[in-house]
Amino acid sequence: MLWVTKLRCEYKENPLGLDVPAPRISWQLRSGGWNCSQSAYRIQLARDADFQLIIWDSAKVQSAQSVHVELKTLKLEARTRYYYRVKVWDQEGIGSEWSAETAYFETGLLAAREWQGDWISAPAACFAQDSEVCPLLRTFVQVNGTVVRARIYATALGLYELQLNGSRVGDHYFTPGWTSYGKRLQYQTYDVTSQLHEGVNTLGALIGNGWYKGYLGYKHDKEIYGSVAALLLEMHLWYEDGREERFLTGPQWQAAESAVRMSEIYMGERYDARLERDIMDPSPDGWYPVELHQHSKEIITAQENVPVTKIEKLQPIAILTTPHGDTVLDMGQNMVGWLKFTVQGERGRTVQLQHAEILDREGNFYRDNIRAAEQLISYTLKGGAAETYEPHFTFQGFRYVKLTGFPESVGLGDFIGIVLHSDMERTGQFECSDPLVNQLHHNILWGQKGNFLDVPTDCPQRDERLGWTGDAQMFVRTASYLMNTGPFFTKWLRDLKADQLPGGGIPFYIPNLTDTFSEGWGDTEHSSAAWGDAATIVPWTIYEMYGDRRLLAEQYTSMKQWVAYIYGEGDNPYLWNTGFHFGDWLGLDSKPDSYVGATDRDYVATAFYAYSVELTSKAAAVLDLAEEAAYYQELHGKITEAFRSEFLTLSGRLAVPTQTAQVLALRFGLVDGEAKERAVHKLTGLLAEAGNHLTTGFVGTPYLNPVLSECGEGELAYELLFKQDYPSWLYQVTKGATTVWEHWDGIKEDGSFWSPDMNSFNHYAYGAIGEWLYRYVAGIGPDEAEPGFKVIHIKPQPGAGMDFAQAAVETMYGPVSSSWRRSADGVMEIGISIPANASGVAVLPGAQLEGLQEQALTAGQAAGILEMKAVSGGVECKLGSGNYMFKYNLLN
Repeated sequence: MLWVTKLRCEYKENPLGLDVPAPRISWQLRSGGWNCSQSAYRIQLARDADFQLIIWDSAKVQSAQSVHVELKTLKLEARTRYYYRVKVWDQEGIGSEWSAETAYFETGLLAAREWQGDWISAPAACFAQDSEVCPLLRTFVQVNGTVVRARIYATALGLYELQLNGSRVGDHYFTPGWTSYGKRLQYQTYDVTSQLHEGVNTLGALIGNGWYKGYLGYKHDKEIYGSVAALLLEMHLWYEDGREERFLTGPQWQAAESAVRMSEIYMGERYDARLERDIMDPSPDGWYPVELHQHSKEIITAQENVPVTKIEKLQPIAILTTPHGDTVLDMGQNMVGWLKFTVQGERGRTVQLQHAEILDREGNFYRDNIRAAEQLISYTLKGGAAETYEPHFTFQGFRYVKLTGFPESVGLGDFIGIVLHSDMERTGQFECSDPLVNQLHHNILWGQKGNFLDVPTDCPQRDERLGWTGDAQMFVRTASYLMNTGPFFTKWLRDLKADQLPGGGIPFYIPNLTDTFSEGWGDTEHSSAAWGDAATIVPWTIYEMYGDRRLLAEQYTSMKQWVAYIYGEGDNPYLWNTGFHFGDWLGLDSKPDSYVGATDRDYVATAFYAYSVELTSKAAAVLDLAEEAAYYQELHGKITEAFRSEFLTLSGRLAVPTQTAQVLALRFGLVDGEAKERAVHKLTGLLAEAGNHLTTGFVGTPYLNPVLSECGEGELAYELLFKQDYPSWLYQVTKGATTVWEHWDGIKEDGSFWSPDMNSFNHYAYGAIGEWLYRYVAGIGPDEAEPGFKVIHIKPQPGAGMDFAQAAVETMYGPVSSSWRRSADGVMEIGISIPANASGVAVLPGAQLEGLQEQALTAGQAAGILEMKAVSGGVECKLGSGNYMFKYNLLN
């Protein structure tokens, strides 16, 4: 039995509004047998879901490709739905039926010239001077006939929320998203067929400042990208009789004040329900003609990322009264989103909700670490019946909420936490025998939930929330185990490419904040190592995890420009010893009153320089650019030689005696032979000197445990994992953390806090340990020669203190799982699942070849086992698709 399932187009299920000239189709295979692979496929496209009107047929294509199959010869029409289906043939030539699920993609406008509407904005006459009110825009639409299909295409300078006949349009939030607004602006597509009726319809939009013109950055600047919030919208109707009609933003629209008196990303929202306005009321009172606004349409592109949506709901666990007498709601989880609440009271009563991450050691509400971000929701009641409210254009990072002005009868049931983030598919699951490690995994996951809200922010609560490049590249692989980040990083990397500086440098955060780029960190002519290297590390990681060759090709020029920028920075083109660098940020071996660890910054910069050149060489090879691959390979050799000349003593010892220095040299292959052995010995020695605790910061920590595992020091890696005192990952867990902290000692042993200047309790960088849990503890890893988990490496590395571990990852080919359980009497059980059209290379730790084959045969699994051989530390098995369970006695 063979069947095709989980059809996707550009990573997405049934996407609306694609502007991709040659969309890519992916699917998964399911089979009841072993060692199933695809030998051929056929794709058909039709105008209808029943495939009576087939318009394109690939015919039978001899190919094993089932991921990112590009529809190269198809010429797409704008604003058109295409249904597609797939059938495949296996390695024996046996064919499947056509895929059963209804799958389609729908094109958007396809070109900027298609936009016919005008940019519109609210006139100054709408508002009092210095007003912060969000404007409300509307128009009336006459529908004459039966509508069979209706679409809205919309974007804004600022944020928008659409209404049609009094109901919200779509489930997307913070649209059109945060991009490099001067160069790129996304639009969204909505199916509104069911919301229309014959006759007069009311179409409206609420507009917010958002990232475009609201407060942003440490300097609390406003209007960084522009000073006028504006809307551009088109509604297209297709009638039963074949007519098509467009309704556009233009001078016929009207503007008025809304009840949203202020809404800002950092500051929160003020809402006065007494001023609510029914946009369906045709009365002209309070409405003014809109102004036409001039702005480019050439930069508009269809939505690339998955949208921000309401992902889940959390019920608060307690209402507390603090020693100071405050009433505080405890959500039980540090979350990102907002509270939806219900309140009843007299007209004019104002209730407030202020959000914070933590209580102080006395149990009082604490928000000093939030800095100038108010995170305050203020709601003024209209009075009468119970009123339910949730914000529009702001989000908060919080666990605790101080309630002010609420009636004494307020209860837990009056509140519900709405968790918002980019709607990425959850792909990773991990569990082991240690509950604290399981909580750590939970914290890593929630750090990603909180910080992947349209862009990969560093933290979601204080007056920052920026797309720091360093944090993104440190966490990208962990993030891609936990969730499908393909569309998320596709969009972000395009912003990175757009914001790349003229000389090839990379801003510290993406999207860049134009003239506020430096924010006091050095000057704008320099980019920091390990931060700017996101230009090479992120596209390569996405290629490895998803096999996305197109994105790699797209970003390749940016990769080269970044390398060229470094090459031209100093007198010696093979060392990077100039400019500003963050170094091993927040390393525990830093000098007093410094955020930068003790590892020499030139050392860090040159090490990452070598790594970026290596990745650029690999990318060139993948893209069949042999000469360029050879050039970068030669350049990498010269950088490695210069690194050794500068930082390796004659006796073969690294001249920078820090944990991070040893880790980077080992991780990036900058030492070999005796020098490598000495670096491993030095690293273990430095750890021992620290009581087997880490002293690494942002640069060294992500690679520490992987390096130890790769260098035969896996037990030491486990010891670091299991540490519960400061500094360690589990120290945070023992202190009640539900997300990952910015500082190892965000809360100190005595309950006091690290400096309030920079003490986020939801900061995902140190959550990069998640990669080690999946790739080394459970042992699931990709193969860079056969990326996207076409070939899957399963190499679990059990360690002392853990009795079992299991992980599953939903790859582009299907679910991969690896589990191990070790009994007290020395029996090991290894479970492995390989999806159809993929293969595995598994290393069974501590196994012996003798007898293992017989046990596999007994289990009926021999058909999928292609080869078995003894290797150092166990047995290597080459596996076809299928589910396997190995059980054996461990080597003594």
